[in-house]
Amino acid sequence: MRRSHWLSIGCLTALLSPLPAAAQSHVSINGLVDGGIYRGFDGTAQAGTIQRSNLAIAGWEDLGGGLKATFRLSARFDIDTGRMEDQGSKPFWHDESTVGLQGGFGHLRMGRALSAMWSQDWKFDPWANFNRISSPAWYQWHYLTPTDRYSNNGAAEYGRMANGIFYDSPTFGGFTLHLSASPERTQVPVTLRSEGRGYSASLNYDSDSLSGMLAFERNGSGDKDTFAAAKYRFGAAAVMAAWDYSRVAQTALSAKAVTLGATYQVGATTLKAGYGRQTMQEQTNHFYSLGADYALSKRSTLYASIGRKSYEYGVDSGTSFGVGMAHAF
Repeated sequence: MRRSHWLSIGCLTALLSPLPAAAQSHVSINGLVDGGIYRGFDGTAQAGTIQRSNLAIAGWEDLGGGLKATFRLSARFDIDTGRMEDQGSKPFWHDESTVGLQGGFGHLRMGRALSAMWSQDWKFDPWANFNRISSPAWYQWHYLTPTDRYSNNGAAEYGRMANGIFYDSPTFGGFTLHLSASPERTQVPVTLRSEGRGYSASLNYDSDSLSGMLAFERNGSGDKDTFAAAKYRFGAAAVMAAWDYSRVAQTALSAKAVTLGATYQVGATTLKAGYGRQTMQEQTNHFYSLGADYALSKRSTLYASIGRKSYEYGVDSGTSFGVGMAHAF
């Protein structure tokens, strides 16, 4: 048999031989679609998003040896118009755009995402810092400390760090450590000058009945925020409290907030109550709220919310209430 025939048989044998198993991977599309009808604090009737609607594409690949590659792309949108949230000012992947590695050491990511403090604080608010009508956290936490003063095309961003590196540790005795920082200095639009680098840290504790959190954040402009919170669960009920102290760099301006919350589950219904007290210079503001969620299924929820702002000098005081539906997928 000629040499070329032997080469042909060799190639065919190689093609028919078992191939190495392909690396296991997973990609998912998920999110939340939320819409409702409500009366704003200014007294106007509105239809649209009460909680934040979002769409996310996320995935991982098993690299072997307990190591995974991860990614997440997430955008927020307004259901009433179909537009991206604050279109034109916020980036398209406003919610998150990260790639990372996960293993026994924890989870390390880079890109744009919630800072260490903001990624954990929602656990200590009955509405998960996620409801524009009734969440005390939405209106009173981190009041003077945006995560970046300019990252939304020159406007402030509350929550997300751009050009960031993010780390979530494994759990040790119920404790986890969360860190975030940017190697890049904050760029001030128009003046084109540079400020400092932002960073954030959060130490969390979680058990079956008790959760706690202590966090600190400093943005690139020097504004600082200190946050502490705790939650206790017993039976169908949970009570929670949080303290937040935010201050503006190189000024005497500061704001302190104390919030209290409670939830109680009765069958498919979860009852919620919240209160917040904020002091800023000589002004004291109060926030009161009630709500109820009814689970139609594991993914679909009907809810009703009411909130009352009581500001000492009357500016922005008012009552808001509404009903809505949310579907997670």
